[in-house]
Amino acid sequence: MLRGFKEFIARGNVVELAVAVVMGAAFGAIVTALVTDIITPLIAAIFGKPDYSRLVWTVNNSKIMYGSFINAVISFLLIAIGVYFFIVLPINKLNERGRIRRGLPAKPAEPAAAPTEVELLTDIRDALVNGSRGNGATTDLR
Repeated sequence: MLRGFKEFIARGNVVELAVAVVMGAAFGAIVTALVTDIITPLIAAIFGKPDYSRLVWTVNNSKIMYGSFINAVISFLLIAIGVYFFIVLPINKLNERGRIRRGLPAKPAEPAAAPTEVELLTDIRDALVNGSRGNGATTDLR
């Protein structure tokens, strides 16, 4: 049982995933600090609210903290933008360059479209008319 666990942990994908989770948490902390300490005060200064993160709407003694939600949305958008521009685009460019160096097209060819239902039914009809059984044997259906 322990040997199986060691093999599982030793796989490259598990270790890479663990590193990605740790790096993602650290990146999330940086973005949260950026939103909380820099962007939120700037937005608060523009709209005249001194503490943007504490915007609250009270309904029947229940607090709806929409300021915190707005902070979370801003954090998410900044993380998504950062991941796209600093991770996804560079990796795509590296993959494209690697494909060109190997003599392959820059972008992989699109797979052929699957036949439509009408095309499949037409093929079946034609096979039945021609007496083909699909295994090379034919039968005269007339």
